[in-house]
Amino acid sequence: MDSSEQEKVDGDIDVEKKKDKTANGYGGDGGEAKGTASSADKDSGDFYDVEIEKSNGEKEEKPPQESKEESTSISSKTEEFNDNEITIHSPKIFCNARNHYLPAIKSQAHLPKPDPPATPRVERSQSLSIAETMPSIGKYISDRSSSFSAAIVRRLSSWKEANGDLVVKNDSLNLEVTEFHIPGVKVIVKLKSEAERLGLDLKGRISFFTRSNCRDCTAVRHFFREKGLIYVEINIDVFPKREKELIERTGSSQVPQIFFNEKWYGGLTALNELRNGGEMEVKLREMVGERCPEGAPAIPVYGVDDEEEEDDVLLETVRALRKTLPIQDRLIKMKMVKNCFSGVDLVEGIMDHLDRGRKKSVITAKLMAQKHFFHHVFGENEFEEGNHFYRFLEHEPFIMGCFNYRSSTNDSEPKPASFLADRLSKLMFAILEAYASDDRLHVNYSGIDRSEEFRRYLNVARDLQRVNMKLLSPSERLALFLNLHNAMAIHAVISIGHPEGVLDKRAFFNEFLYLVGGYPYSLNIILNGTLRRNRTSPYSFFRPFSKGDRRLELAPHKLNPLIHFGLCNGTRSSPAVRFFTADGVESELRCAAKEYFQRGAIQFNMEKRTVYLTRIIKWYNEDFGTEKDILKWVMKYLDSTQSGLLAHLLADDGHINIMYQDYDWSGNL
Repeated sequence: MDSSEQEKVDGDIDVEKKKDKTANGYGGDGGEAKGTASSADKDSGDFYDVEIEKSNGEKEEKPPQESKEESTSISSKTEEFNDNEITIHSPKIFCNARNHYLPAIKSQAHLPKPDPPATPRVERSQSLSIAETMPSIGKYISDRSSSFSAAIVRRLSSWKEANGDLVVKNDSLNLEVTEFHIPGVKVIVKLKSEAERLGLDLKGRISFFTRSNCRDCTAVRHFFREKGLIYVEINIDVFPKREKELIERTGSSQVPQIFFNEKWYGGLTALNELRNGGEMEVKLREMVGERCPEGAPAIPVYGVDDEEEEDDVLLETVRALRKTLPIQDRLIKMKMVKNCFSGVDLVEGIMDHLDRGRKKSVITAKLMAQKHFFHHVFGENEFEEGNHFYRFLEHEPFIMGCFNYRSSTNDSEPKPASFLADRLSKLMFAILEAYASDDRLHVNYSGIDRSEEFRRYLNVARDLQRVNMKLLSPSERLALFLNLHNAMAIHAVISIGHPEGVLDKRAFFNEFLYLVGGYPYSLNIILNGTLRRNRTSPYSFFRPFSKGDRRLELAPHKLNPLIHFGLCNGTRSSPAVRFFTADGVESELRCAAKEYFQRGAIQFNMEKRTVYLTRIIKWYNEDFGTEKDILKWVMKYLDSTQSGLLAHLLADDGHINIMYQDYDWSGNL
């Protein structure tokens, strides 16, 4: 190409000379666009990483756009070689150049080609496709995995010679997972289940009958879990009608009772003999082949209630009164009271409906009040004929905030309070056994929410709406309120979540309500109003109950400080979740306190003569006494090491500093 032809080319394309550039298009100053256009783009061609130089010298970057699959790339730069100098000519790109192709000019063939750069840089616009890079990536991963596997094998084969470099965290063959810790490497080995280890395709069924809070049943459950065997548990406290089947099959109601298919084997003693005698493999092989026969205990049916509801004997009269009484808003004692009726109207309505005399009608009205069909608007009395005003339970202002209320009140005949208290504790025991860790510090709330046990618990909670709590003994009442608090906390976590901020805590502790015995109860009311005998909660100046509140009649005669270690609010620093029995509630509270202090609720710094206590004691210090009284009281619930350290500090009558630990409000998930 002579000089005239070269000038013609330079005239066709406006170029700007650049120094020290290669024929591959690396580098570039401001005002130059780097990109590749695809021949398949046609009228919608896009560019990658386009930089446009503005008039003020700033660079404008456009994000990469997705393009169609490229088949042929067209070079957007021209090359000019003069001696050892390489110049690249690039066309100017303007803001509307997005849908234009760049012209391509081949370099002169008679000129020598430059040497490639020693360490080429790859622009994103010129990166290799996935198809081109995958072989090298796959080869890299394969090489690395092979060398890594070889290193693990060499390390495992020589662990004895390395004098303990391999540390087995738990080498029990009964566990599902064993962890090997090697310096720089962590190997997790999942052991096969008993059936997998024996190569068995079990089509039969292992089933056993249990009760809630049974130690032998827990041992059987753990055995099958550790072996990795699938089983069906039939808890006769959850499914009461299955107890009759248990008696028919075994001649007794004792549990646990284990069945391999339809064959009854026995209880925990028989299982221990089976395990120690090495006959488990024989029993498992018997269940290989055909499906489980129909004579085996059936899998429990979920979603079907065993208990039958019975309508209240007064329900027909109450329904008639709801329609005929003049229910309206009234101004009473300078207060606007909504949806109320007078006692005189109620008596006359009963007389008209039942065709009874006034005296018998008054007795019927008092019976309705005792069953919590209605209440006095100010709680002044149960029922008195005269100028008094009352309100049906479903018209109470708090009713819509109760989470055991379903569009209408439970009008069934109220079940005995002792029966409901026992039923509630057994269901919650079953929930913990299935959906909590062994130490009860971690709870699977999502599993509880989907469980049959929790569905049945909600039915029991609904039965509490009109229960007569006054018929419970003091120990039954204490156990019921402890259990109700912990069950409500689980329900609150499922319904509204763990409390995170101040507003969440208010909703969690004060606004999550249950309707119990005709009155609303929150977590705060149960703890500070009932169990603490109407004392103020931390950072509050008001008592939960006003003067004359009928809920205060259910409070224990004497405050027991141990209640604080039996209540769980779903946080990590609270005591472990547990439930109590009416017969053993006192001893169970003492065990709860010992467990909580041994878990780290008390710590010592002997040099500084400082004792670090749980913040629960600071919040409720009036329940424990002075600081010296607190330390003496705490000593009864410490282990031998802790009590020895505390006794050493108390022995010389010197000053002891008491500090309080931080409280972890995160959830016990």
